[in-house]
Amino acid sequence: MIAAGRVSVNGQIVTTPGVKVNPRTDVVTVDGARIALDAPPKPVYIMLNKPVGYVCTLSDPHAPRTVLQLVSQVEARVYPVGRLDADSSGLLLLTNDGDFAHRMTHPRYHVPRTYRVRVKGFLTADRARRLAEGIDLEDGRTAPAQLRFLRYDAGSDTTELDITLYEGRNRQVRRMMEAVGHPVRTLERIAFGCLRLKGLNPGTWRKLRPDEVQRLLDLARPVPTPPKQERRSAPSRPPARGARTGGKRSGT
Repeated sequence: MIAAGRVSVNGQIVTTPGVKVNPRTDVVTVDGARIALDAPPKPVYIMLNKPVGYVCTLSDPHAPRTVLQLVSQVEARVYPVGRLDADSSGLLLLTNDGDFAHRMTHPRYHVPRTYRVRVKGFLTADRARRLAEGIDLEDGRTAPAQLRFLRYDAGSDTTELDITLYEGRNRQVRRMMEAVGHPVRTLERIAFGCLRLKGLNPGTWRKLRPDEVQRLLDLARPVPTPPKQERRSAPSRPPARGARTGGKRSGT
């Protein structure tokens, strides 16, 4: 509406989003009709353990379950900070603070997100290194990531690992793993910045403490490029295929 020139402030048409107004003294109209300016709502910050099967869109006529249904008791209207697709689970933030959401999701703020992933096949050290250094996808090369090899299960022929990203493209982890020939079987976000998904059962949520919000904001410092050690870091090397521990092939 702003870009279309339908919004005026004190009789002057504005065409740039982000114009500041005083709700007590300024007059804002849309298509000539004055709108009421309420005081900004109290900021609300929520951490949810999203189960599989819920979508992160505010409303989707084709989705029977949305994450907003899980936080319907919240007194404020909140929305997801970034997304987890319906087939993924884990830590999801919701808020009504637009500036906070922007700082948590924009790549220039370098806020880490860690995912525990189980993929098809044995992930070799060479393919793990490619993932850590960056993968060419259809929407460009991914930023450097950090990988931690957890285990290889010969019975199901799957590798479990943790991958930490500093950007949040659509279905990024799944597309990265597909690009190196290891389709994702399960995916759970286990950490977002300083927050960890502990003590929160699937489908339940809690409000963040003020100190947690501040720690997240302290993490969200603009950086022009990833730190040197992350550009050069190599993932933990998977074990040789013959190595076994407790009936499963594993490594550090």
